[in-house]
Amino acid sequence: MPKNWPMWLGLVLGLGAIAFAFATQTGTIEQWNNAAKYTARVGFPLLILAYVARPLVDLTRSDWSKAILAKRKYIGLGFAMSHTVHLAALVTAIEVSGEGKGLVTYVFGGLAYAILYAMAFTSKTAAMKAMGKWWKRLHRTGIHYLWFIFLQSYVGRIFREETMSEGVLLASVAIAAGGIRFAAWIKQRNRRAKAVTA
Repeated sequence: MPKNWPMWLGLVLGLGAIAFAFATQTGTIEQWNNAAKYTARVGFPLLILAYVARPLVDLTRSDWSKAILAKRKYIGLGFAMSHTVHLAALVTAIEVSGEGKGLVTYVFGGLAYAILYAMAFTSKTAAMKAMGKWWKRLHRTGIHYLWFIFLQSYVGRIFREETMSEGVLLASVAIAAGGIRFAAWIKQRNRRAKAVTA
């Protein structure tokens, strides 16, 4: 199996989500609206895996967490692939329904895609070396921003009766991922403090 299989998995998941929407829904508008929803949903686990890959290693030092970290770049690229499919589905849904999104959605969603593609296009080792400290700043800020976009979207669904259970479940996953990163940060900070006082 090629080492970049998580990247292609993202594409397959995104296209599969569109196929599922068309197979289970009727009417063009309903099909594309659900295609947009499902493509976002299948990409979310890939983002979460990329988000917690390094912290899980810091916290557990387990073989399975190291295996995830070893594939983190391709997991992230898999998310980029699936979310590109989501973008196509979302644009089509807006086009066929004639119902646009609010300005805030366009601004912050557009920024999310700009950051996503900047991260994807700088995922090579050569880009890392060329960008120096700015590479880490881009990828650290970017992964937090993408996580936050999903978090606020799912938290918003908690306050609508028809999407409450979905919002609670997915927001809980996002919050748990944030908790893992925070716990790893605390552990690293404590380790540095002990090194200074030793």
